[in-house]
Amino acid sequence: MARLVLFGPGYTGARIAAAVDARGWTVDRVSRMTPAATVGDWLRQATHIVSTVPPGADGDPVLDAYHDAIGGVGWIGYLSSTGVYGDTQGAWVDESAALAGRRGGRVAADLAWQAIGARIFRLPGIYGPGRTAIERLRAGQAHRIDLPGQVFCRIHVDDIVRGVLAASDRGPAGVYNLTDDLPAAQNDVVEYGCQLLGLPVPPLRTLDQLDLSPAARAFYSENRRVANGRAKRLLGWRPLYPTYREGLASVVSE
Repeated sequence: MARLVLFGPGYTGARIAAAVDARGWTVDRVSRMTPAATVGDWLRQATHIVSTVPPGADGDPVLDAYHDAIGGVGWIGYLSSTGVYGDTQGAWVDESAALAGRRGGRVAADLAWQAIGARIFRLPGIYGPGRTAIERLRAGQAHRIDLPGQVFCRIHVDDIVRGVLAASDRGPAGVYNLTDDLPAAQNDVVEYGCQLLGLPVPPLRTLDQLDLSPAARAFYSENRRVANGRAKRLLGWRPLYPTYREGLASVVSE
């Protein structure tokens, strides 16, 4: 029987756990409070591992604690970030692109998981129920930013789950970009959300006019389009929400 040890049962991890539980798998959920001895026992019984835990300033906490035990498991998955590609000034990148940019810890963790034979799922901005422009618009917290030409990809949380499940069924270890099919400006997303809700669009503002965190400002400093063809070819994966339009419409209908 398949047994998954899941590190990080948060927003995305909880959905992965629910999906494999529906397949009849045993799921062991590792949180910060789980004793190391218990985790070690689970890893000795595991057939699959997935980590959604981001790296810290001093390295990847999961690998730092359990590297040797994880390396002995047959199927390993790690949720990384398309931020490892850095700013491409809007150019397309695929899994063969050099790793660069401001996320040094992310790059190091990505490479470390690759070294032990993991399936690396590089993800852009994650959205889904409770985490979309729809909720921000309803709360009066959405904004449009005056950044002509700035685009990026996104991925619905359920399409991440579909990608992880597809990779558990077929395809070699390696790197897979799980992104939607339509890189777009954040303004496009907000404006479409307004159309769905029948709301006026928020005013256009500059970055300096908005009280953004340093992380948010850094996010808007990058501009890239990420190709997802490898996951489609090797995993047979297809996004259920190929663009933000289907994703936002599903949130409104729910």
